[in-house]
Amino acid sequence: MSCLTHRRHERYHEAVQRLRIRFSRGEELKFISHLDLMRLWERALRRGGIPVAYSEGFSPHPRISIAAPLPIGVTSEAELMDIVLEKTVSPHFFMRTMKPQLPRGADVLEIIQIPLTAPSLQSQAQFIDYRVSGRSDKTASEIQAAISATLQVEKLPWHHMRDTGPRHYDLRPLIEDVWLEDWRDQVYTLGMRLRCDARGTGRPEQVTAALGLTEHPTLVHRTKIILAGG
Repeated sequence: MSCLTHRRHERYHEAVQRLRIRFSRGEELKFISHLDLMRLWERALRRGGIPVAYSEGFSPHPRISIAAPLPIGVTSEAELMDIVLEKTVSPHFFMRTMKPQLPRGADVLEIIQIPLTAPSLQSQAQFIDYRVSGRSDKTASEIQAAISATLQVEKLPWHHMRDTGPRHYDLRPLIEDVWLEDWRDQVYTLGMRLRCDARGTGRPEQVTAALGLTEHPTLVHRTKIILAGG
């Protein structure tokens, strides 16, 4: 066995545990980018002394992955992240160690151990649930009628602008369900279940626009990420 093959063999065996973390991102952190969020976690894991496994190659990086990047301005109670470790730690130890290392706006909510060979989070993500609030002159019955009409159509042609020009697509397959949770004093709250897989990712602000709610939502909060197989 060559030295290089031997090193790769040793590196493979360093991965002994995979933890799946559900964590929150609150108001204090909702304007940081996905890249900054990953850096935040890497720094916190180093400070906590968590034995994270690293990838192979000329530029090793921590084996951390997130199910679906959270857009800037969105809060969440449902972020899912897998961390591969080179030494076994208990979920209780991880939570107790990491909570003091995280800034305000980030909190560990749940930890489970999963097999090292389980499919990646990104490949398993199917749908995302949101709670969306905003102001509108529409009545509750008008919003409900718009929801019903949207869910009944087969196609919903849509486009949004990119640096390279408009991108045209069908928004309807990205909407699994929408429902009116609350309406009072011209403030609505919607629940949404939007697709998030290889076929595309639904965006809450596009759905509100399609419903004729012209003002940008004042709150977009992710409540659940639904993986294949539950």
